[in-house]
Amino acid sequence: MKVVSGLRAGLIAIAALVGAVSVAHADNGAISIRIVKAGFVIGGSAGEGVLSFHGHRYPLSIGGLSYGFTFGASETRFRGTVRNIRRPSDVAGVYAQGGAGAAVGRGAQAIILTNQKGAVLELSGEQSGLIVSLDLSGLALSLR
Repeated sequence: MKVVSGLRAGLIAIAALVGAVSVAHADNGAISIRIVKAGFVIGGSAGEGVLSFHGHRYPLSIGGLSYGFTFGASETRFRGTVRNIRRPSDVAGVYAQGGAGAAVGRGAQAIILTNQKGAVLELSGEQSGLIVSLDLSGLALSLR
């Protein structure tokens, strides 16, 4: 019985070490994106951006849908960091969020989003336009 417990403890230690090593290989990049959103109940968003990672620039395409109370149109320009990526393709994926907000003229915006690969976007920027929203939305980023 002690051998089984010792073996189990050893396997847990190895699994923890492997997990720590794989996280250690993750890296950060810089990202800038421009998103235009418009809607009346159902909203849509589209945009473009650039990922800077290990000295290279990768163009991004952005699209999305939202459902809830959305009325108006806005443009948001974000800059920030993408964390926990190993290669540029890790930034691609679907980022979901629920939120409420309003913009009349210009205003500050900040969000943190995570995709299914574990990439974390930490973005801040300025939103301009006239929009009121209380919705669930999904944003899809892809490499061009």
